Amino acid sequence: MSDLQTAHLALRRPRLSHVPALFRFLGNPDAMRHTHVDLTLRDCRRRIAVHERFRRRDGCAPWTVAEKASGGIIGWGGLYHDPFDRRWGVEVGYAFHPDVWGRGYATELVTASLKLADEVLALPEVWAFAQPDNAGSRRVLEKTGFAEIRFVPEMGRILYRREGVA
Repeated sequence: MSDLQTAHLALRRPRLSHVPALFRFLGNPDAMRHTHVDLTLRDCRRRIAVHERFRRRDGCAPWTVAEKASGGIIGWGGLYHDPFDRRWGVEVGYAFHPDVWGRGYATELVTASLKLADEVLALPEVWAFAQPDNAGSRRVLEKTGFAEIRFVPEMGRILYRREGVA
């Protein structure tokens, strides 16, 4: 999966040099309150490295997301297999710096990810999760064609599914 451009975003393969900028939000407990927070720069570096190993094997992993206008790193996300729980298949996930929440960037990233899922990877389905109180993320998933499947009690999250176009 190569780098991509959208209307407002540059989606790039993560590099170790991106880790400090990514850690500004991936290590921020408030920004990551709905998912896993990295406690240290080392944890953030490890997250990136694990997903990059899976990119080579699976053909997909999250990108570093930069705002085209400023060039600044503002997010991380895309298609991936969860390295720690692969039973769900390919998922889409995202995290953004709180300074850019509400600008439509998550929807733009998910839309680009689903285009890749359909046109390049030919995936039969893509999965996603959102906590019940994460209204913004739930809205993004619904706008991009995901259907709510069920609440997964052991995860405390709602499971979403989006069928591929065959």
